[in-house]
Amino acid sequence: MSDPETPLLEMGNVSKTFPGVKALQDVSLTLGRGEVLALLGENGAGKSTLMKVLGGAHKPDLGEIRIEGKPIEIHSPHESQAAGIAIIYQEFNLVPGLTAADNIFLGQEKTRAGFVRRGEERRKAAELFERLEIDIDPDELCRNLTVAQQQIVEIAKALSLDARILVMDEPSAALTTREVDRLYAVIRELKAQGIGVVYISHRLDEIFEVCDRVSVLRDGKNVGEKPVVEVTRRSLIEMMVGRELKDEFPARDSHIGEPKLEVNGLSRGKAVQDVTFNVRAGEILGLTGLVGAGRTETVRLIFGADKRDSGEVKLDGKELKIGSPSDAIRARIGLLTEDRKLQGLVLPHSVRDNFALPNLDWLSRLGFVKRKEERESFGGYVDSLKIKIPHQEQAAKNLSGGNQQKVVLAKWLARNCEVLIFDEPTRGIDVGAKYEIYCLMNELAAKGKSIIMISSELPEILGMSDRILVLHEGRVTGEIDDVKNATQEQIMDLAVK
Repeated sequence: MSDPETPLLEMGNVSKTFPGVKALQDVSLTLGRGEVLALLGENGAGKSTLMKVLGGAHKPDLGEIRIEGKPIEIHSPHESQAAGIAIIYQEFNLVPGLTAADNIFLGQEKTRAGFVRRGEERRKAAELFERLEIDIDPDELCRNLTVAQQQIVEIAKALSLDARILVMDEPSAALTTREVDRLYAVIRELKAQGIGVVYISHRLDEIFEVCDRVSVLRDGKNVGEKPVVEVTRRSLIEMMVGRELKDEFPARDSHIGEPKLEVNGLSRGKAVQDVTFNVRAGEILGLTGLVGAGRTETVRLIFGADKRDSGEVKLDGKELKIGSPSDAIRARIGLLTEDRKLQGLVLPHSVRDNFALPNLDWLSRLGFVKRKEERESFGGYVDSLKIKIPHQEQAAKNLSGGNQQKVVLAKWLARNCEVLIFDEPTRGIDVGAKYEIYCLMNELAAKGKSIIMISSELPEILGMSDRILVLHEGRVTGEIDDVKNATQEQIMDLAVK
C-alpha cells in the first residue's frame, strides 16, 4: 500500500522545446490525493504544453513523472489513461450522435461473444452518474444534453477508466452560474473520493472557491506555488503578468456625447421582447444578464445576423435598413462575436486573410486583392495592437486567444466602425491580454466610438462600463447609471426579475 504522505503526482524538472520556442524550462508540479491544484498563467505560459506532456501528447526533452512515488514514462495518450490520468479539454471529445453511455465506454466497450453488452454499460453509466450525484439518462443522445451535462459525461468517462488524476481545462467557460455551482459540488465529491484535480482557469474568482493550492507558470517557468489561503486576486495577477498591477481595469476619463445608436422595440419571438435602449458617442454600455437572457440574440438582431420580428435601429438619427451583416458593415457597425473561433475567424486561413475578409471592397480592384496595400494596412494594426505573430501568413488557429481577439478587432478597426459590439471580449483570455483589450476599448471610446460590451463577468461589467443594461428572459429589467456605486448584488437582483 502506498504511503499517504507520498504525492499522488509529481512532475519534476520538465523541459520541452519546439523549433524556436522553449515552451517549458525545468518545470515541476506536485498534486496530492483529494487535492485541487490551480494551474495558472497567461496564454503561452506553458500550461497546455505541461498537461500535454502529462497526457502523452508531447514527449518531454528532460524531466520525470512519478505517480505515487513510482517513476513512469508516458509515450502516448493510451499510456496516460492506463496510468490513471484523464484530461477533460475545453472542447469536449464526445460523439453527439451516440448516447451518454456509449460515449462513456467508447473504445472500452464491454462485449460478450463479439456483441456489446449494452445493458451492462447502461447500468454502469447510471452508477457513475449516481456517484457524481447527477441525474442523466444513460440512453440520452449527447447532442440533446446541456453543456454542463456533457461535461459530467466527460467526468464519468474519466471515472470509468479508474482515473486518479483529473485535469480540467477551463471547465466553467460555457456554464451558467447555477451549473458552475453544480460543477463545484462535483469537484468536492471527487476530492472526497481521493481523486486529485488539476484545475486550469482564467476566472480567478473560481480559484478561491474550489482550489486548495495554486501553481503559476510564466514564460515556461515556475514562478510561484502557494496555498490559496495565502494569496489574493491581485497577488495572483501580479505573479502571472510579472509586474505590479495597480488596477485590474484601466482608468478612463469619459467624454460622452449624444446618442449615436438607438434601438427601439426590438423583438424576435421570446428570445428578444421589445428591447429599447441607446448608446452614446464615447460610451461603453455594458449589457449583462444570466445565460439565456437574450444578450447575444439582441446584438445579432442589430447586426442583421438574425431576422427581427419588429423594431427599428437608428444611427445618428437615421433609421437603418439592416437585413444582413453586410448591411450592418456598410453602416459601420462591427460585431466581435462571442465565439471568435467559430464565427469570428476562418481558423485555417492566415491572419492577413482574416483581416482582409470584411474589407475586400477597398482592398481589391477588378476582382484582384491589392496585396501590397493589404500587407501594409494589416501590418499597421499588428504594430498598434501588439499582435504577436511571426509573420502575416500565420494560421489564425495557431494564435493565443488574446491575439485571435486582436485580429478580429483589427478587421473592424480597418472599417472605421462607428459602433463596435464586443460579445464576451475576454472569454478564455489571460489577465495580461485582458488589460490590453480593456485599454483598446478605452482608446476607441475616447475617439468617440460607441461600444456595446456583453459580459458574464460582473467585475468586468462594473469595471469597464459607463452605463449598464440588464436583461432577463429577453426583456430589459433595469438600467444602472451610477456604475461607480453599483454592486454585483444590484445587478443580480435585476438579472433574476
